[in-house]
Amino acid sequence: MDEKGQQKQQDRKLMMLNEPIHRVIPKMAVPTIVAFLITSIYSLADTYFVSSLGTNATAAVSVNASLDQLIMMCGSMLAMGANSYIARLLGKNDDKKASQVLSTAFYSAFAIGATLLIFGTIFMVPMVRLLGATPTCEAYSIEYATYVLMAAPFMACNFVMNQCLRSEGSATLSMVGMGFGGILNCVLDPIFIFGLKMGVAGASLATAISKVVSFMILIFPYITRRSLLHLSIRNFKPTRDTVTEVVSVGSSSMFRSGLAVVAGILLNTLAGNISDSVLAGIGVCTKIMMFPFGIILGFGNGFQPVAGFNWGAKRFDRVEESYKFSSKISIIGSVVMAALIAVFCDKLIILFAGTDMEMRRIGAFCILAQCVALPIHAWVAIVNMFCVGLGNAKGAMVLATSRQGSCFIPIVHLIAFLFGAYGVASIQALADVLSILLAIPIIISMKKKLERAKSGDLSVL
Repeated sequence: MDEKGQQKQQDRKLMMLNEPIHRVIPKMAVPTIVAFLITSIYSLADTYFVSSLGTNATAAVSVNASLDQLIMMCGSMLAMGANSYIARLLGKNDDKKASQVLSTAFYSAFAIGATLLIFGTIFMVPMVRLLGATPTCEAYSIEYATYVLMAAPFMACNFVMNQCLRSEGSATLSMVGMGFGGILNCVLDPIFIFGLKMGVAGASLATAISKVVSFMILIFPYITRRSLLHLSIRNFKPTRDTVTEVVSVGSSSMFRSGLAVVAGILLNTLAGNISDSVLAGIGVCTKIMMFPFGIILGFGNGFQPVAGFNWGAKRFDRVEESYKFSSKISIIGSVVMAALIAVFCDKLIILFAGTDMEMRRIGAFCILAQCVALPIHAWVAIVNMFCVGLGNAKGAMVLATSRQGSCFIPIVHLIAFLFGAYGVASIQALADVLSILLAIPIIISMKKKLERAKSGDLSVL
């Protein structure tokens, strides 16, 4: 690496440790938010273009959202665990160990994604049925799943590279990789769906190509040594301490994604049992709410490495300041976003539902319910990221699994039985509200841990 590159790397470290919190977190968060928004746009673009093919096709895309979650589960454990560990290692100036963690997570993610590709292709039909495909949308679901599965190894690796770039303060590079792929998907969708007359399969192929292109962009700084970290097969060293640290923290993200898959399957099944219109309406709501959720997650991803980096560097005053700043901004921002989406929810649903009145009613209700719960969702997400950043595996696990696990799955059938389609449409919002009951005692415990560290008790590190 040349002298200029070394200086850039040193500047990144100094930024994480010395730049004012109210500047460094937005600097880290904004590129991440932009990347998430672009990802949300192309996910919504798939649904928008496919909606012209009919309600059954729209329902199929909604069903395959659970497949995306399944692939995310494969990469998210390694990505989030590596992100947290790498940020703390870089805070301690242990760049060599950090590179080993990156390489181990990367090659493990590729292997897991390849395994999912093989088994998903072999068991395609039972897989889409398990995901909640109804007989009327099963053929469309198979078409969509085919190409997405082909990109699974690259998608899993994208999660790892994306998170690890953020851990070293290179959020802009992460944004470029994710953002360009998203823009490409939006361009390719109408070409493949209508121009080449591929229908639902065209939307799937556009998504797959965009993921591969994102992979090529994200890997570039690693193979050209423009990163603080060195990606190499020689650095693939799954030692006991590395695996334990990555898995213990990252497992919360894996279980969250896994429970999201289960919750999505349950939701798809219950909605599909009512009608494809209900299934499609809830699916469209999920796509629309990806925008505020993406902003919240992006802001949390900007906050988390700053907290972890400074925790590793024993800058506990900055850790505390970063939490307070992030909590305030996330709550205020979520209130504003919820109000705006609620005002325009009817107009948003019409874009996808057309003349399907049942789809319009259920979709609009689902959006309004989730808007009410959005500020709670935002704060719980910050508390979760706080736990991840400081290596609190237990707290991260509880919060990561609360939304879909302890607060969703146990009551979804009861709510659906009592309130029908409107119960199914509101269950996710109710789960968000209930999750605060778990977040409060965890944040109290985290604050006590931080106070002990500030008083000189380094046994908590």
